[in-house]
Amino acid sequence: MTDAASSQPFTDLTPHAVLDALALTGLHGDGRLLQLNSYENRVFQVGLEDGGFVVAKFYRPGRWSDAQILEEHSFALELAAAEVPAVAPLVLQAESPAQSLRCLGTPATLAVLGRTRFAVSPRRAGRAPELDDPETLEWIGRFIGRLHTVGSQCPFTHRRTIDAATLGWAPREWLLEQGTVSPGERAAWADVSQRALQIAERRLRDVDGLHMLRLHGDCHPGNLLWTPEGPHFVDLDDAAMGPAIQDLWMLLPGDARASGAALASLLEGYETFCRFDRREIALIEPLRTLRMLHHSAWLAQRWDDPAFPAAFSWFGTDNYWSQQIAQLREQVEAMA
Repeated sequence: MTDAASSQPFTDLTPHAVLDALALTGLHGDGRLLQLNSYENRVFQVGLEDGGFVVAKFYRPGRWSDAQILEEHSFALELAAAEVPAVAPLVLQAESPAQSLRCLGTPATLAVLGRTRFAVSPRRAGRAPELDDPETLEWIGRFIGRLHTVGSQCPFTHRRTIDAATLGWAPREWLLEQGTVSPGERAAWADVSQRALQIAERRLRDVDGLHMLRLHGDCHPGNLLWTPEGPHFVDLDDAAMGPAIQDLWMLLPGDARASGAALASLLEGYETFCRFDRREIALIEPLRTLRMLHHSAWLAQRWDDPAFPAAFSWFGTDNYWSQQIAQLREQVEAMA
């Protein structure tokens, strides 16, 4: 379970602060600054004096350790070296006399300025993929298969593992301890979340010898951009150890029949590069259950950040928890 974020962690991250931080690495902005859509971190497209653009990601304090961030960067650089189209961070260097800035990593990809940590990458454009097109899904499947071929070569040692303890039981315990669940729904939510997690954990255990590998970890359509040359990932912030199906199931439509056809297209491409254990298909609903519980805790832990109440005003209401109870009951039925 990640640490709860400090209250209003980005209050001092003004446009001037962003540009000043980048200037310490020799990247001098020309005043063009656009904040991109990101809730967990703060991400900016920055125009440079030479006419180019970079994307600067300022990490939320307290979420990841330096070692975890550098593992993310190392994985991205490894993918780039294998010609897998994932956006990798730039190598940074503190400009003298910028003694207050440290650049960490080998190569140095993480800049540390007091409590502020940031990375810089090239700007990569793209559009949302057409996930109702079988050929597009097959191409995405090949892409993920190539990513997993690299991911299978060695494990993460610092980043988290996608399992019931980390993304299920820990968030559930935190939500109950903090009194986040509305009083009228607490008993029902506690009961159904426990039943759902028990089944999810059992289903994960049932796949004997489940292969865990380095994954993108948060492979939803918003993190996958399409270009004429094909797909590429723009964010490995949630890279983790987990089963291969984790990077496939979030690309599937909600309808069961359409989902089966879409998965067949994804696997047609995936297995061009990587063997897939068909037993993992049974893990889709358990993994969906873990994501639901983790997402509730993620929202609650970020509530002091003004961006969250503005974007998720419905969170924490009686209606929200009633819907969560209903959805978890559906998960129990689907998994059982």
